[in-house]
Amino acid sequence: MFLYVAPRNAISNAYSQQVNAWVRPVFEQNWRLFAPNPQSVNRQISARIRQTAPDGSVQVSGWIDLTAADDSAVRHNVFPSHTAQNMLRQAWNSYLKTHGADNRPHSDRALMIEKYLRNIAADRVAAQRGGTFDSIQLQVVSRPIAAPGQAGGLRPAAEAPTRAEIRQLPWWKVAPHATD
Repeated sequence: MFLYVAPRNAISNAYSQQVNAWVRPVFEQNWRLFAPNPQSVNRQISARIRQTAPDGSVQVSGWIDLTAADDSAVRHNVFPSHTAQNMLRQAWNSYLKTHGADNRPHSDRALMIEKYLRNIAADRVAAQRGGTFDSIQLQVVSRPIAAPGQAGGLRPAAEAPTRAEIRQLPWWKVAPHATD
């Protein structure tokens, strides 16, 4: 552990591969607890569902705001669940890292992340509304967060980012979800 946390030197450089192989799987350290990377955008993740009836007709729901449901689960909760706060957001961040702009998975890890995101969304929708569905689609609206202005003032309006980015994912088939 000393060689891992000590400033870089000739010994830690010479043995870095062995030190990292021992430390990283179990004891990896980062500074997120003390200095987390602040979010630069607010993301609103919504889902809509599609159900194909036995007669072949297709019904599509309106958008269901999953982010608002997460926010309400955390708001006014003295000890909010880390899962309620971060699961959906972290799944989306992982999706962004593993998928290109074409929304296609390019690795086995990307397939796993896609399935994880799909399952979270399907479970949350199933918990919020009644009925059944067999497909789900996500839409993510990203709004930039303006940087703080000078002391006591706001950033001038001309510099404030205003453009929201909307990304709709393709429809994903899900195991039929029945909700009560």
